[in-house]
Amino acid sequence: MTTDTPDEPIHEARLWSDGAWTARVINNDDDDGWAVAMYLDGEAEPALVGPWTMGRDKKNPKPLDTAAFNTLVKTAKEVIRRSEQQRHAELNKNVTVTVNGSRVRVALAIVPDEEGATASLTALDAFDEALGHVPVPPSFKLTLDSAQAWVASGYERPR
Repeated sequence: MTTDTPDEPIHEARLWSDGAWTARVINNDDDDGWAVAMYLDGEAEPALVGPWTMGRDKKNPKPLDTAAFNTLVKTAKEVIRRSEQQRHAELNKNVTVTVNGSRVRVALAIVPDEEGATASLTALDAFDEALGHVPVPPSFKLTLDSAQAWVASGYERPR
């Protein structure tokens, strides 16, 4: 969401922009009420869309104010943070196995790319020293069994 003058705050009843965030009160297409959309500067899609309170006349939305805007910013930041954590967890997995009496952490890291994702396996000892590192297909399934087999193979590229 961009504004004509991104450096200057806007404090209107249905549009509030301050810093890197813009709140816009919009008609809620799902019912007769209102919603608020929170945009981070430079992003086309809102980071957060939620219901907005009706005003006293039960027709128009309640005007935005500083307290509401600050709460919306905090909530939108939390939504982004949780989304990033979930994405990170989807792309980075690890398991710990014991092979020949040694504990080894095996990590799978997937790097998304429009041209084609890549992935790699890394084995780390108790001091996070790399023991082995190989490329694998992004579809590789990291399980206790696959990790143990890879470590037992001497870190050869899995087939």
